Amino acid sequence: MEYPGRLSVRRILGKLQPRSQKILKEFSAGSKQAKLENLLIEGDNLQVMASLYRYRGQVDLIIADPPYNTGNDFRYNDRWNDDPNDPDPGQLVTSDDGARHTKWMRFMAPRLEMMKAMLRPGGVCAVCIDERELFRLGMLMDDTFGESNRLAIINWQKSYSAKNDSAHVSTATEYVLVYARVREKAKTGLLERTESMNARYRSVDGDPHVWRSGDLGAKPHAKPEDYGIQSPFTGVIHYPAGNGRWRRKKSEIKKALEAYGSQYVEIADPNSTLPSLVLKGTSLLNGKLETPPEIVAKAAKRAHHFRETEIWPEVIFLSDGLGRPSLKRYLKDVKQGKVPLTFWADEEYEEPLTLGSQSWVHAESGHSQAGITELAEIIGSRHGFETVKPLKLITKIIQLWCPSNGLVLDPFAGSGTTGHAVLKMNHDTGSSRKFILIEQSRPERGDPYARTLTAERLKRVISGKWAKGKQPPLAGGFTFKTSCKQIDHDAVLAMQREEMVDLILMSHWDNKNRKGPMLETLTHKGYKYLVAKDISNNGYFLVWDGPHAKTPLSVSIMTDIIKEAADEGLKQPYHVYARTSHLMAKNIIFYQIPDEILRRIGFHEDISDEVQE
Repeated sequence: MEYPGRLSVRRILGKLQPRSQKILKEFSAGSKQAKLENLLIEGDNLQVMASLYRYRGQVDLIIADPPYNTGNDFRYNDRWNDDPNDPDPGQLVTSDDGARHTKWMRFMAPRLEMMKAMLRPGGVCAVCIDERELFRLGMLMDDTFGESNRLAIINWQKSYSAKNDSAHVSTATEYVLVYARVREKAKTGLLERTESMNARYRSVDGDPHVWRSGDLGAKPHAKPEDYGIQSPFTGVIHYPAGNGRWRRKKSEIKKALEAYGSQYVEIADPNSTLPSLVLKGTSLLNGKLETPPEIVAKAAKRAHHFRETEIWPEVIFLSDGLGRPSLKRYLKDVKQGKVPLTFWADEEYEEPLTLGSQSWVHAESGHSQAGITELAEIIGSRHGFETVKPLKLITKIIQLWCPSNGLVLDPFAGSGTTGHAVLKMNHDTGSSRKFILIEQSRPERGDPYARTLTAERLKRVISGKWAKGKQPPLAGGFTFKTSCKQIDHDAVLAMQREEMVDLILMSHWDNKNRKGPMLETLTHKGYKYLVAKDISNNGYFLVWDGPHAKTPLSVSIMTDIIKEAADEGLKQPYHVYARTSHLMAKNIIFYQIPDEILRRIGFHEDISDEVQE
């Protein structure tokens, strides 16, 4: 078996058939409005993502925690290479399967391609992995997203104590590979500042604005522009480190130095490329800058007096004046957040750094045991899971790469940590992020997993009824849907309005290349009938009140449709879905439910149930 190239992957995806989704109210939670905000969908994630046409190209962040190929943790069906719709979940891939790595790559490749299609142009995909498939996942993501779109390789500490799990080096870290759909359009946010970070800013000189010392030297520059700064306290001449330069203009530094009570001049310096700033009275003797001792002594006396009685200037000398020149950095000028660093530390910098390989210590990202404990506190200790991503890790990823009103998709939802994180962040910060979680039943566990664990965790954090006792409830809710294996006449007629809207959107795919939906959803605007529009600015309307509705398209309804079209600025003709119609007009294209929907998705009643499966 070989890894399928992108053309092969797209061929496989082109054969995917959309699936309808049925709402299961007993597993949903929250108010009617809250349920509309978030989704938990039970089903195969590839099939479900292929059916989420309403959200194609609309997702801000994808967080994926796929199986790590540790043995008996994912299933693979060889027939999926030719028919991704084959209903057989496949056999468990064991650790002694010689083709397990290839099967894992074949399993992941179409899912990564579908994830990319779900993202906005500035969207970001973050995939969790350990050392077993790290390099293969990296190759897959380079191939799918492009190496130039890689934002970060995060190294997070999953364990804070050594384990006897290896004869060589104990495994204590896992990874998150982060890629943008289009790097130039992606944005990386700041992490929240901590109280300990702000506590470092003080005012030891009576300055009304708290500050801390910072490096006066800037990063290295190709063009040498260094010069010396003579300390008014010691007479020592200090130069920028390495090939760097000072962070402030020479005129600004000269003004700050003279605030200590002595005059400064510029003199050519053999040790620098530009004239140095030195005390007046200094001269160049025998190729060296020399300052008479009495001038240094007088300057030091003035400087110490100023230091003890006045607010210090921007250029300061610490250690009672004996240190190198430093810079006052005011808290009011620091960004209200901390920039992600190469190593996750409690430091903040003036300029954002490019994310490369990251290391997040467990104090910053949580660890696996924390994730297990969190889950046990919510649903009880008998959940049976040995690895659960900590809430802190997922929260940090969301904070960095999902805007406050963005949409997060988790196609491997597991215990629902991503949904929990979104609900908690909305509660704590007032943000309005939304989530779509996808999780399927686990036949190897004999467990309808999405219902008994994922949905249960979300219900408990929303209600505050944790296993360990009452906790503050988190506002919000979600709708639980299950992916149906077959779209037929009866299934369509049994749909809720929201389900019917999804089916209409997915039925208007581009059959030639399926790069995205032909329709743009308008359901968020609250129209009664208008649900979408196409690239020609024609509207699509749905007359449907719920399961087995028989409301016909009438004159009064058409009047409302015309008004909604005018409000949205749409052109004729109007595309109207309804069970029946009492009208015939040139400005209407009528689609009968369910026949036209079934026809558009390629369903034929004379095909056997076995083939339809």
